[in-house]
Amino acid sequence: QVMLAESGGRLVQAGGSLSLSCAASGSINIYAMGWFRQAPGREREFVASISNNGANTYYGDSVKGRFTISRDNSKNTVSLQMNRLTPEDTAVYYCAADRNLSPRGVTLVADHYDYWGQGTQVTVSQ
Repeated sequence: QVMLAESGGRLVQAGGSLSLSCAASGSINIYAMGWFRQAPGREREFVASISNNGANTYYGDSVKGRFTISRDNSKNTVSLQMNRLTPEDTAVYYCAADRNLSPRGVTLVADHYDYWGQGTQVTVSQ
């Protein structure tokens, strides 16, 4: 079992940048990792996913070109660098892990993930 803990969420002005981090309690070498977000009254939305060795990434359309997912398996961490933030990016951001042995496997569907963190709040003001 893997426990995940997100950090880095805070209030930021529109146009600014923010980096989120997800720390795992154990090795994440066999897991595709993902970030999702959920705003009040809205469904959970896929943000980004990265394969178990970092060889492949995939982004949701709303963040493509602005956000970057990365991982450091030696530290059991996954990061999400968010640039050019807008108020529409305001949400609770969740980190998730999907057991996926494919070196290029990414996971886009929330139901496919095995483990989730508690989330971190990101608020973008005008």
